[in-house]
Amino acid sequence: MIEHSLQIDFADDRGLQEQLREALVSSILASRFLPEEALPSCRNLSEQLGISRNTVALVYESLRDEGYLVSRPRSGYYVDPRYHPQECEQEAPVIVHQDATVNAPEWGELFNVCPSDYLTITKPAQWMKYDYPFIYGQPDAELFPMEQWREASRKVMGGMRDHHWLHDLVDQDSPMLIEQLRTRVLPKRGIMANSDEILLTLGTQNALSLLSQLLFKTGTKVGVESPVFREAINTFTLQNAQIVPHHVDADGLALTEASAQCSYFYVTPSHQAPTGIGMSNARRQQLLQHAITHNQIIIEDDFDSDTNIEPHPRAALKANDTCGRVVYVSSLSKALSPGLRLGYLVGPAELIDELRALRRLMYRHPPSYIQYQMAHFLAQGHYETYLRRYRENSAYRWSLLKDALDKYLPQCRYNSTRATAFWVEAPAEINTQRLAWRAAHSSVLIEPGVNHFLEENAPQNFFRLGFNAIRPEAIKPGIIKLAEALDKELMRSQQS
Repeated sequence: MIEHSLQIDFADDRGLQEQLREALVSSILASRFLPEEALPSCRNLSEQLGISRNTVALVYESLRDEGYLVSRPRSGYYVDPRYHPQECEQEAPVIVHQDATVNAPEWGELFNVCPSDYLTITKPAQWMKYDYPFIYGQPDAELFPMEQWREASRKVMGGMRDHHWLHDLVDQDSPMLIEQLRTRVLPKRGIMANSDEILLTLGTQNALSLLSQLLFKTGTKVGVESPVFREAINTFTLQNAQIVPHHVDADGLALTEASAQCSYFYVTPSHQAPTGIGMSNARRQQLLQHAITHNQIIIEDDFDSDTNIEPHPRAALKANDTCGRVVYVSSLSKALSPGLRLGYLVGPAELIDELRALRRLMYRHPPSYIQYQMAHFLAQGHYETYLRRYRENSAYRWSLLKDALDKYLPQCRYNSTRATAFWVEAPAEINTQRLAWRAAHSSVLIEPGVNHFLEENAPQNFFRLGFNAIRPEAIKPGIIKLAEALDKELMRSQQS
């Protein structure tokens, strides 16, 4: 019975021991093995599965050491009695069967808000299976410094070290990571901060959520760029803030008469999201002076601080803040892997104290293990080495995409700054949502731009092209296919 119940389709990208152990543990916990029947011998199971006897023996021994199996001399391995149902009998619960809809709550009536109704930027769940994914915000996974990341993990797990990450930090952060941020990361952006002026977050989105919960209330006016990072707007809207759009021109956010009525500004001055425009020095000084004159706070989202491929990037807006009016938000995981969800926030100590208390009520602190691992990754110089390679690779892809756009999409205009994506303006008659639909049929993914605009009559002919998720050799043929889709849309619009 056991021999027939254990069938494993081994995957090539995972270890045999790992997969065999997983299958055995699943079978044990599901009580598939009879109490008094021995598991197959190492020889029999290895022949059945087509793997070595040593692999089976090592897995059996590890499961014995951890209490899943017991070894009986000259008899074999058996499941530990604790994993048999009859050894841990409990009174069976009484289950009353009835129509699931009877007395079921009306959840829609209980929701205070419906975040699922908010506009957002989406991409297919299986975007990586497309041949030409010009999507934004996803670094090339093949560039991830796996060995160096493992080395940082070994530093954290080392037997001779104090394992601080095992303890609940309550509302504190890893002192080592805070020090690395303070002395290595922030000075590159021109920011000098004390340790009590830095807070770790679960990425930039979480930082914006913490700030909006602490600072905004119903009717709070927040000046933002348009087009804009849509998820920031959604976060502010959850607090019933009043959004005040500001047009973005070649110099960045342009102040208006309505600007004086705002209590806060949310800006992306390094490379405006999504257009990629860099805010000019004159506009930066104007915005800072405006904040002083009208008693305003500026939230600076420096989302591409580590991935910036400009030859000589400007310092952060926060670097020129002499009055403590700029709250700086950025990320450590943007270049490495968005899945790490590790960002940080810099502001006056009084603000950080309250944000720390709010964070404690939500999730206490980001996972300690990841904090310490990232701290060692930074301290050993691995992060800087990786970023140099990442920027070189990004600059190469940027050049490939620029050349392809110039050659195959001459009818489109784009901002030529060295941003982390291309914001493209198609001919006025093109609806890029339809273009994206048509291109997807040729395995080309692009991001329509309409949801980034806040105006009621938002332009329909903008789209964004990322270049880090697509293979360099696929950029040119991908743009050729996109050009073919655009030509078909132009023909359709002319005939209609």
